[in-house]
Amino acid sequence: MKQKLNTTTPRILATTLAALCCTSPALSSDADSKSSAELIAEVESGQRETAHADWWGFDETDATEAIQQAVDSGAKKVVIPFVGQPWIIRPVTLRGDLELFFEPGILVLAKQGEFQGGGDSLFAVQDTSNIVIRGYGAVLRMRKADYQQPPYQRAEWRMGLRVMGCQNVTVEGLRIESSGGDGIYIGSSGKNRWCEDVTIRDCVCFDNHRQGMSVISAQNLLVENCQFTGTSGTPPEAGIDFEADSEDERFVNCVVRNCTFESNSGHAILIYLKPMTSNSEPVSIRVENCHSRMGTPGMTPADFENRETSGWSGMSVGAIGDDGPDGLIEFLDCTTQNSGKEGVKVFDKSADRVKVRFVRCKWSNPWVSRHRSDSSPRVPVLIQLRRPEITRRPGGIEFIDCHVFDDRFAPVVEYTQNDSHLGLFDVTGNLTVHSPHQPRLKLGPDTTNVDLKIIAASKE
Repeated sequence: MKQKLNTTTPRILATTLAALCCTSPALSSDADSKSSAELIAEVESGQRETAHADWWGFDETDATEAIQQAVDSGAKKVVIPFVGQPWIIRPVTLRGDLELFFEPGILVLAKQGEFQGGGDSLFAVQDTSNIVIRGYGAVLRMRKADYQQPPYQRAEWRMGLRVMGCQNVTVEGLRIESSGGDGIYIGSSGKNRWCEDVTIRDCVCFDNHRQGMSVISAQNLLVENCQFTGTSGTPPEAGIDFEADSEDERFVNCVVRNCTFESNSGHAILIYLKPMTSNSEPVSIRVENCHSRMGTPGMTPADFENRETSGWSGMSVGAIGDDGPDGLIEFLDCTTQNSGKEGVKVFDKSADRVKVRFVRCKWSNPWVSRHRSDSSPRVPVLIQLRRPEITRRPGGIEFIDCHVFDDRFAPVVEYTQNDSHLGLFDVTGNLTVHSPHQPRLKLGPDTTNVDLKIIAASKE
């Protein structure tokens, strides 16, 4: 069986026709009887709250101005209607107090030869509030393959949707494909150092260059019922990456739930906090009921014909130094299957700062990729100290009722360090191991407050 990408999301496809009909706006009879010029005049005078972008003229070779003028018109709701052809556009800048509605079935396509700027994004919004972007059944597609070769300059910031320093943002139902950066980017601006009250729901981020989604700074973020698939191009190549750029950014009340991560070239979920310090706001990130895998559902390691397939850890947390932030990172009821590397990796993490907790998580069939140049031990759960200058007290991890499924003869959990001779601190909990071999740990001789129990699952 060849490895294939599952490019659909059952939760999204299950959206009912009735729901689409309820959200899809219809032209009123009075609009049908008026010219585009009259309708535009009514929008600009405040007599009409909903505008259709094609009132400004649909150009099949470049529809940018129609969308941009509709957005700039001041209409509370802007509809991008289905016209039977792609809406081919250059970068579009959104504003606040706006509902942008993409009718089902439409394709918004990046114009070929454009997006020469390294940060040119399909849609971008900054330093504003009250934005709803909804598009069940709609596709936003860029041209990743073009951006990865001349004449384009190498860059990783050509986003499908860039949101910076905004408040009260909802994005629902979109499929965002083949960006030259992230499918969705949530970050800070010079004016506002985090986005606040953001919901990303029922979206698919497929075949993006850097990440499916990057979260740089957010407070009150909910990501639910989404799929992050096929990220490949430039590291980290994660499904979703929480990674601040500076200590004054934050991750407060960030929740990722009911999401799927499939065949991403990097980690499925990456949380990397190196720029943050004890001056940063305490971190609170919760990932619940999420699943990551390489390949498609039901595949076994033997089904991977291309063992050079990439893919890193299903869950990865790291770079939390001795002067890092306080807080809690939790993974609840999450699973990984057929991960390229470890099921879970915690690296360069201080035992004295943010705590990391895994509750009822399950990891199965790690290391389906060879990763010939990687000397890491082939284990399901890896705790790693790569850079002792980040922490002199690695650890601070709790496992509660977790399970490991692995047929290979290897430790269940291993701690490694690079010539630092630093022991492991504060690792507790229990794991049930499903394996034909006697389960074992390899945590080193020098441990402090390490009480991790492994239990062999009953063979009955």
